[in-house]
Amino acid sequence: MNLGLDGKNALITGSTKGIGKAIATLLHKEGCNVTINGRDSKTLSDTVSLFKERIHGCVADVTDPNDCKTLIKETINQWGSIDVLVCNVGDGASVPPGKETLDEWKQILDKNFYSTVNIIDSAKDELSKTQGSIVCVSSIAGMETIGAPITYSVAKSALNAYVKNLSKPLAKLGVRINAVAPGNVLFEGSVWEKKLSENPSNVQNLLKNDVALGRFGKPEEIANFVVFLASETASFATGALFVVDGGQTRS
Repeated sequence: MNLGLDGKNALITGSTKGIGKAIATLLHKEGCNVTINGRDSKTLSDTVSLFKERIHGCVADVTDPNDCKTLIKETINQWGSIDVLVCNVGDGASVPPGKETLDEWKQILDKNFYSTVNIIDSAKDELSKTQGSIVCVSSIAGMETIGAPITYSVAKSALNAYVKNLSKPLAKLGVRINAVAPGNVLFEGSVWEKKLSENPSNVQNLLKNDVALGRFGKPEEIANFVVFLASETASFATGALFVVDGGQTRS
């Protein structure tokens, strides 16, 4: 399928590894000019080196509103406009239930909610110029009680509500926004890689008992959904949350 993304300009936050990297790779394959983002300059440089052309890297911490403004400015300076914004920054690691502190709440909300709010606030005017689209990477933890950390689950719930409620104001600007809620996705450096190394039998039992397909998802499988939603092929979709979890959720 031709998604009509050839020549479009895309920015993906948190895109030096895992799901974000897979999204950046697929958008690039579809013909986009791509800006990837991360906080570590060495990791960012290594990722940029994997692409031969149409690639731009920018170090920025999107939990900082000022860094977001810089990231958007540098992307515009590089490509001239932004057509696609993918908000991928997030981290499911947190403290066990009952051990939450105010500092932990702030840290997890910054990573999993405000990182998205900050970059969209900085990018929406530029996206309105191109009638662009936004896709946010959420989690099924924001939909059901699945044993994920409470702080992470609440942050992703807030993100889901944010996407739904922001869709009307953004539509007035000609901008679409959707979210994808992945299930258990395995990649190098992921929470699941750590859990799998610590207690493989528990993890395998969870997959067997709770996931219809009985396996982890792959970053590329999430990327396929994200890139479809970012394209004009999904032009009538906005304010929606799409679950890609191998059949884990029940509602």
